[in-house]
Amino acid sequence: MPRAIWKGAISFGLVHIPVSLVSATSSQGVDFDWLDKRSMDPVGYKRINKTTGKEVTKDNIVKGVAFEKGRYVVLSEEEIRSAHPKSTQTIEIIAFVASDQIPLQNIDTPYFLAPDKRGGKVYALLRETLRKTRKVALANVVLHTKQHLAALMPLDSALVLVMLRWPAEVRSLDELDLGSDVTKPSLAKGELDMAKRLVEDMSADWQPDDYRDSFQEKIMALVAKKAKAGKIEAVETRDSEERKSADVIDLTELLKRSLAGKPAKKPATKKSTKAS
Repeated sequence: MPRAIWKGAISFGLVHIPVSLVSATSSQGVDFDWLDKRSMDPVGYKRINKTTGKEVTKDNIVKGVAFEKGRYVVLSEEEIRSAHPKSTQTIEIIAFVASDQIPLQNIDTPYFLAPDKRGGKVYALLRETLRKTRKVALANVVLHTKQHLAALMPLDSALVLVMLRWPAEVRSLDELDLGSDVTKPSLAKGELDMAKRLVEDMSADWQPDDYRDSFQEKIMALVAKKAKAGKIEAVETRDSEERKSADVIDLTELLKRSLAGKPAKKPATKKSTKAS
């Protein structure tokens, strides 16, 4: 299984389900780096003053937000840090909505959720409940100091967390200014029948292996050919720090207390006589 990029718990009512977040996608594009052809040294980006054309050192750079045209409000690093949401290591479910109510244009990045060893049964219960009720769970989650709106939904035997774009980020269809020939078309029955037949003739089962990025394949073939000649550089990466997952307590008790609105009892911890 791919390495977890986040560990925490799904939370609703008084129930906590320890989970790990794993990316459901992988970047397959070609990454081109700039190199100096005279020395083959990496070429970076300079911070340039757009008025003078001179380079600006990091110490002389501040962050500003455009308030009006040509006028900015400058914020300090401390002020920016204070606005970051607090990381709680929790996927906090705030509501359950019908699965067909999430607009396609709001869907962003999918992640797989894997259950912790102690939370498998509760994980399965939530997955089956979502499937049988045809609901998705809307949730708030903080990743890398950034707050996200997300949708928790079942997928086969697993749960998927789909990051959603905030409603303010999504434009209205009204901006397309669609004419009446689109919104209220006059289509002949013969035209619709022919279009349906064309769709039926071109219909096929989804076969993921049939669809590939030809540009990437050609570039990587060239890379492999040059690498065989010894022209290759190694790149080292650092692993991110793992975080501890939350504890899980008796499911039946938590469900009953959640419905009754009563506080949950803290799980008992066993004292160890051995040094950890």
